[in-house]
Amino acid sequence: MTFVDAPAKARRTAGVIPLHGEEGFEGMRKAGALTARALDILTEYVEPGVPTATLDKIAYEFARDNGAVPATIFYKGYRHSVCTSINHVVCHGIPDVRPLREGDIVNIDLTLVVDGWHGDSSRMYPVGEISRKAERLIEVTYQTIEAGIAMAKPGNTSGDIGAAIQAIAEAERMSVVRDFVGHGLGKLFHDEPNILHFGTPGGGVPLRPGMIFTIEPMINLGRPHVKILSDGWTAVTRDRTLSSQCEHSIGITETGCEIFTLSPGGLFNPLAARAA
Repeated sequence: MTFVDAPAKARRTAGVIPLHGEEGFEGMRKAGALTARALDILTEYVEPGVPTATLDKIAYEFARDNGAVPATIFYKGYRHSVCTSINHVVCHGIPDVRPLREGDIVNIDLTLVVDGWHGDSSRMYPVGEISRKAERLIEVTYQTIEAGIAMAKPGNTSGDIGAAIQAIAEAERMSVVRDFVGHGLGKLFHDEPNILHFGTPGGGVPLRPGMIFTIEPMINLGRPHVKILSDGWTAVTRDRTLSSQCEHSIGITETGCEIFTLSPGGLFNPLAARAA
């Protein structure tokens, strides 16, 4: 999820990027694993006729029953456990009573706090049978996150991550949203560094062991421009074209990176899961 915490602003001003040791990585493993389990469970409930408010309730009850807290409840006035972004909604869609419809695509974004550590992840869910253009958008989105994660290792930079994502999306004549970025996290929901999903190889900040952050590309079928609706949260594509997003929380290791939010059921990529 892409909000901004005040302590992160202070660190940005000071140019400080936190580095975490084994305690931080172990905390993130627990938080990330629980978030991934919750998103797996939601898979069976995403179908035509189900309101997104129901999905929000399921996520809240799962967190409560497992000793976790959804990070977004009352965060800067937000009142829900998840964000549910449907079709042309880019991010921060608010759950409500309107039912999902056959052919919709929906991103569910969830962050669970476990022992103070934040596990942040999102993934796409097709609602019934979806169009080929929606399938292709989702396919490309997952290709971009795989490419970004492949560049997440010591010796590279955050710009290498963004450039890899941008190259794949634009080669398919799709666009990368610029208004929202990945972010550091851990004990803070949003921390340094910012991870842009576009950029120049070698640009940005050097990646060092101990960094923990999200990679969460938002890919539009049309232009990259977005606008925020009057509710102050919901971001939509200006040209009303479809948008897709997926997100992992990762930590930079000595040799590469560790993904904290891997799906235990192999359901992170919904199209690959359907084909299996």
